Amino acid sequence: MIVMKFGGTSVEDAPSIERVAEIIRARLDLKPVIVVSAMGKTTRKLLQAAEASAAGDGKTTLGVVADLKTRHLSEARRLVRHTDGREVFSLLEKHFDELKKLLEGLAVLGEVPPRGLDKILAYGELLSSALLADALFERGIPARLFDARELIKTDDRYGSASPMFDVTDRQICETVRPALEGGVVPVVQGFIASSLDGATTTLGFEGSDYTATILGAALDAEDIQIWKDVSGLMTADPEIYSRARTVKLCSFAEAAELTHFGAKVLHPKAIQPAARKNIPVHIYNSRKPEAAGTTITSDTVRCSNPIKSIAYKRPVTIITATANTTADGSRFISADDLLRALLDVLSKRRAQPLITSVSASTVVLALDARDLKHGGRDLIEAISDHGSATARADRAIVSLVGNGLRSDPRILSQAFKAIEEIEIEMIAHGSSPMTMSLVVAQADVETVVEKLHETFFISLDPRVFA
Repeated sequence: MIVMKFGGTSVEDAPSIERVAEIIRARLDLKPVIVVSAMGKTTRKLLQAAEASAAGDGKTTLGVVADLKTRHLSEARRLVRHTDGREVFSLLEKHFDELKKLLEGLAVLGEVPPRGLDKILAYGELLSSALLADALFERGIPARLFDARELIKTDDRYGSASPMFDVTDRQICETVRPALEGGVVPVVQGFIASSLDGATTTLGFEGSDYTATILGAALDAEDIQIWKDVSGLMTADPEIYSRARTVKLCSFAEAAELTHFGAKVLHPKAIQPAARKNIPVHIYNSRKPEAAGTTITSDTVRCSNPIKSIAYKRPVTIITATANTTADGSRFISADDLLRALLDVLSKRRAQPLITSVSASTVVLALDARDLKHGGRDLIEAISDHGSATARADRAIVSLVGNGLRSDPRILSQAFKAIEEIEIEMIAHGSSPMTMSLVVAQADVETVVEKLHETFFISLDPRVFA
């Protein structure tokens, strides 16, 4: 059997869902399990509705919900014309009634608690999965809707919950496997799960990828297919570098590094379950299903290019902390103690540094700016007993990733030469043998990516790149 995950742009409207149905039909003999994201931009609109409701802006809230309802019902009518016995329309009405009640509760509360936000954001996947399941069934594909919240059990870290794999694997096997053996095509929501007490949780941004690999690992799938609107992993983000090329082959380790440093092709945690069971992950383009895409496996493929891809993350804030000293200048707080204090504060905020550098008395952390409050002032205040710190915002990390970094000593000098006119604040090379990261100004990202790409991808190994 295989797992097939379809992203938001792959199911954004009726024609897109028609394409998805034919992609699934062509693979029915492989016994697919389908994972689906919310229709394109739905999650963002649900977040907008939640924030507006908490702020007392009822007009915006009602407008957003009305637009979402009109859109989903309109696409449902285009896809499901034989309504006798089909549940999609009653399910859509039910979900929107529940959503309105939740939003009314936020208006009274005056804030958006993490637990309430997860429950509201879940409706994107609940709506799209109901629509896709009935659209498939009407087209002769024996689809059945399953609730991911009954399959995937997590802790209660709302917004970025972690699965409890022992319970989750058992639930998936006991529920989904019999359906597959009975000839059913299961349709499961991505992104959402539930805690042991039944509260809705979410797996984090792009969490549908994670859902797919969780299901695939639990069911010992032969293949996990991630269907997006791009033709696989690229040598750079095509949104900022139009001449990026497809990476046909990539290792689990390389993919994990790329996602950690900002590559949007997969959820950062999605590699782990697949790698644990050594299940290949394929990334395909739902608009060009004939394209080769990317294959991610445990194999390290020989490649004449030392670099596989260039990733970037922005905005990034650099925190520079110095340990407290006594009046005569001798240290009484070590850098290790300072680092532990910083990491403890970040852990309570459910954040972790992207890059860490430690000297005798100074700690430097590169952090995703979205994980900080007030530009990092709260973090600086929290460690004031251990040392003083400053924050520098509007930074970015550009990372070169590839197994070739292990053995090619020329990479660092080539990179410096390519961007010699760009100010580099920080270099991280060595903590991972296949990654070299440069901290630059946020505004320089496009220039840095272009110059590095022109240096390291002058010629391409045809076995690895398309």
